Amino acid sequence: LYFSAQEGVLFFYHIKDLQYEMKICADISQPISSLIFSPDYAILLLITDQGTVYTYKPVHNGEALKLLDTCSSCFLAADFLTPGNKYCVSVTISGEVQVWFLEDGTCLSKLNLDIEVQV
Repeated sequence: LYFSAQEGVLFFYHIKDLQYEMKICADISQPISSLIFSPDYAILLLITDQGTVYTYKPVHNGEALKLLDTCSSCFLAADFLTPGNKYCVSVTISGEVQVWFLEDGTCLSKLNLDIEVQV
């Protein structure tokens, strides 16, 4: 079980029978608004309230790596573009839809909806 705290900490609870073990996986020091797993559960996207997207690979037990950082408009949502887990799609509050290459954060395509997006 993965979950985040308001302080920007990603936790992992390993639960077996009536026992559990808690582990801190990453501390990104920004409130995390969404956690999204890739279809094969190899990558976890962490989306912050400030509009930054991080990737975390549970198998590698490494740091969360900053993938995307907005300057003008915060990300409202992001998800994996399936099939596979090489690309993600995001939408900003200002209505810009973008497709990203997850390996290095390259923006491959964008489309402006010309409308403000809300949840």
